[in-house]
Amino acid sequence: MIAKTPSTPYYAVIFTSTKQSDSKEYDQMAQLMVEVSSKQKGFLGIESARNHIGITISYWTDLDAIKAWKSNMDHRVAQEKGRKEWYSAYKVRISKVERDYGFNV
Repeated sequence: MIAKTPSTPYYAVIFTSTKQSDSKEYDQMAQLMVEVSSKQKGFLGIESARNHIGITISYWTDLDAIKAWKSNMDHRVAQEKGRKEWYSAYKVRISKVERDYGFNV
């Protein structure tokens, strides 16, 4: 599902990862992160896809909202487990979205 975002500008956190293992615990944590992030002040939406490489993009109103999400305790637990157990590599990119466009079918 494509996230509904407001008029630009807003921010995108792009999380790209390569998993080293699959587990039910990972799937549960991923779902929890969607639920918890959606309750964070400044959260706008999320999109995710996984094949060999996983890409999750979350959208935020501003950099302060992203900073607050990074320090969220549930998120910090997920980050630590990701580094130790689930990912062989990951990269986080933070971008300001200056323009977006598309169409609805």
